[in-house]
Amino acid sequence: MTGRIAGIARHAFSKGPMETIDHVRVTLEGGIAGDFRGAMKGKPYKRQVSLMEAGDWDAAMAEIGHSIPWEQRRANLLVEGLDLPQIVGARLHIGADVVLEVRDETNPCERMEALAEGLRAALTPDWRGGVLTMVIRPGEIAVGDPIRIEQ
Repeated sequence: MTGRIAGIARHAFSKGPMETIDHVRVTLEGGIAGDFRGAMKGKPYKRQVSLMEAGDWDAAMAEIGHSIPWEQRRANLLVEGLDLPQIVGARLHIGADVVLEVRDETNPCERMEALAEGLRAALTPDWRGGVLTMVIRPGEIAVGDPIRIEQ
């Protein structure tokens, strides 16, 4: 099954505003170019690139009765048409070159509750908050690129 990248976002510093972009370089050292989280170090670090499903965001919005732009979730990539794997070690292939490896679930933080009451809880079940990944193979990605689970 193949989905597509529906959005790309990044933030240059901690708690900084999210910037949506159409295309970006993904590197082994820094994740999404220009994104604060991708270059962070630490052990174990498992948060270079975060992804979330558009359908999960829509479901959370419906549950709380709001319409907040997806990038306010602070995820790097918005995915349509693909159920992201909920298995550590699963690999995602994006566009021609990029490969990401799932390292963990994205646990919604208190910032989600600041956006809208109930949002943190709405993003909690069934990995609805998204997945955290590390870059295995770098390259360029763009909105519209295919994304699939590597077998």
